[in-house]
Amino acid sequence: MVVAGIDIGSLSVNSVVLSDGRIVSWSNIRATPNVEETAMCGLNKAVEKTGLSIKDLEYVVSTGYGREAISFSNKHVTEIACHARGSNWLFPEVRTILDMGGQDCKAIRCDEKGRVTNFIMNDKCAAGTGRYLEMVASTLEIPLEEIGPLSLDVKKEPAVIENYCAVFAQRDILIMLREGKNANDILAGVCEAVAKRVLQLLRRVEAIPILSISGGIAKNIGVVTRIEDTLKLKSHIAFEPQVVGALGAALFAQDQLLREMKS
Repeated sequence: MVVAGIDIGSLSVNSVVLSDGRIVSWSNIRATPNVEETAMCGLNKAVEKTGLSIKDLEYVVSTGYGREAISFSNKHVTEIACHARGSNWLFPEVRTILDMGGQDCKAIRCDEKGRVTNFIMNDKCAAGTGRYLEMVASTLEIPLEEIGPLSLDVKKEPAVIENYCAVFAQRDILIMLREGKNANDILAGVCEAVAKRVLQLLRRVEAIPILSISGGIAKNIGVVTRIEDTLKLKSHIAFEPQVVGALGAALFAQDQLLREMKS
């Protein structure tokens, strides 16, 4: 039984292939305006690693922002349900999921079977998302992946980022640079601001202590460390946190195929 899940997000497209309940391959590529073409490219990239072809896939489930635009998927499922399912499969003890993606953040509660029991999303503001951190990286002219480590190497004290709005935060960062503020201290302030933003979501969803973090920002050690320090716990993070939603979609594909085979 070979199935696949594909998560079409605002910044990346992620695919996971399952064979008889095992992850056999996955892919992560940059999103483009052509949703269907990019989705097919990402899925092909994942399938090619298995030695199979797209035709060998028995069921495909799509999720994410572009899920309904994918003509070759058999079914589409919300990213909230998929992140809960994927996280629960990887970490059965987890009951709270923080998905920090490119365009929004979600705090999700689930039961022992990975079914969503409660969730809350941030508003439409980009603060606390991957786009926000990309803007910061561009403004400071540093690689995105260096934000986390540099933010933990504070030179004096973390800068105070008063504006959550990405546009105004960029203005404030430029002012700080002109005033001679150290870039590491600015990054520390940025990561603290992001952590505070998502911690509000966790409090509103009444998070249970065993936590997993998924999405691209889960790779940012500066944000993750600050979340963990505030909550006084260690979070569970997948081998590739950006494919958790696609994994959940693949698990839903497997479930649906089994149901159809039995009917």
